[in-house]
Amino acid sequence: MNRARISHAITRISLVLLPWFILAVTLAATWFIWDQERQATRKALRSQFDFALRETVSRIEQRVLGYEQMLHGVQALFATTPLENHAAMHRYVEALQLDANFSGIQVIGLVETIKPDGERAFHAPIIQREPHEGGNRAPLGYDVWSDPVRRTALERARDSGMAAISGKVRLTEDSDPASGPAPASFVMYLPVYAYDQAHDTMEQRRAQLIGWVYAAFHMNDFMASLYGHQLPGLTLAIHDGTDMTDASLLYLSDASVAMGASQRQAAVSANEYMVVAGHNWTLSLSTQEAFEKRYGRGMEVVKAVTGVALSFLLALLAWLMVNGRERALQLAAAMTEELRYMAQHDPLTQLPNRALFSDRLQQELARAKRQRGRFAMVFIDLDHFKPINDNYGHDVGDRVLQQVAKRLQDCVRAMDTVGRIGGDEFVVLLAELNDADFALALAEKLRNALHPLFVASGHELRVSCSIGVAVYPEDGTDAVTLMKNADDAMYRAKATGRDCVQLSNSNLGQFS
Repeated sequence: MNRARISHAITRISLVLLPWFILAVTLAATWFIWDQERQATRKALRSQFDFALRETVSRIEQRVLGYEQMLHGVQALFATTPLENHAAMHRYVEALQLDANFSGIQVIGLVETIKPDGERAFHAPIIQREPHEGGNRAPLGYDVWSDPVRRTALERARDSGMAAISGKVRLTEDSDPASGPAPASFVMYLPVYAYDQAHDTMEQRRAQLIGWVYAAFHMNDFMASLYGHQLPGLTLAIHDGTDMTDASLLYLSDASVAMGASQRQAAVSANEYMVVAGHNWTLSLSTQEAFEKRYGRGMEVVKAVTGVALSFLLALLAWLMVNGRERALQLAAAMTEELRYMAQHDPLTQLPNRALFSDRLQQELARAKRQRGRFAMVFIDLDHFKPINDNYGHDVGDRVLQQVAKRLQDCVRAMDTVGRIGGDEFVVLLAELNDADFALALAEKLRNALHPLFVASGHELRVSCSIGVAVYPEDGTDAVTLMKNADDAMYRAKATGRDCVQLSNSNLGQFS
């Protein structure tokens, strides 16, 4: 009797605790899904950020190289004419059309070495500035050798025979106090040696030095002259040397940061140390809210809220089951199925997401290997879809994506799988192919299906796509290789003019 009572008590306690157990398990699963989405979002954001950082460094290096080549031309001028030929330099610089071709340069000048008697070995006055207008009319004769910052660059250029830039300086052309605070600047020097004299060694270069040609820059103007443009929503700071202090600051893209207006913590930031013409600069790049919203997917909050809501619903259903309601069991099964469906499908188009598509790909690989069959991977990327979002809004863009998904599904067989793996990227798994030509024919059918106009919120829009096709086993015997070859083929389709189908390299002869 006592055993029966104890067993009944244990069963009752277990039933009472069951809803709480289910709630704990489903909340833990929600946390795991949220964390995975958060990491994926951060990874995507970091990828865009790293690209922007590399592009910024490359743009600076390319622009410095262009200015250096221009300065080599001025240097070569004095291989045929003496330093005193100011008219020749004036004509040469005038022909360069600085405003049109080298807009970041403030002035091109000439420094002469003079070796008088006295304590100093020599001094180096400025003897010419071009173009001779505006602030460039400041008196000549300034001894650049007397400034330790400039002297370091002069010595490096003299001894190496190559271009060298100075640290942060105030240009002599900015010496007028009425013009306000002088902007952060730097100078690039290139040595001029005596004509037809050897300067292969450091000793020879020091002995044959007769002067330097130089180009002076305001840092803000230099950055404005870079080719291309910086992605919006990023703050770029450049410091002279490796110490990141206010005194070493050369450039700041967002003035509000310097004034302390922005106190938020950047989601991603990085420092990059680069050597520019023999001198160290430190680039500091950080994200702003606009960048994070633009490249962050923002689905982690949606999944967290959905997961928490479903967790409480499942717990409620468990409580109903404990209280003897038969219908609760059916509802629990339905909610579980719904949760599984949400985890495996794209919420916008209801197509299989990356996880479900990968599972079906693995199943098809196993079938094809077992039966020595064939199947195809088709990668589809919409052409010029971004302007639709930019011009008409994301609501219109979402409606177009839903219509694209419907048209793609209408083109394939019941055994095939259409999935969405990114913003405007779709994939199709063509199962059980008897003839590889069928893959090409269906890819063309998919491409043509998108030609009719899309109507969304009263707007008539035209969308095309670029398609890449890879066939098992010719283009790969594993999922990674097949997806890579299909992706490469899709990018070749974009490169050849978009709105076309490209087959993987191994199938070019077979399908042509």
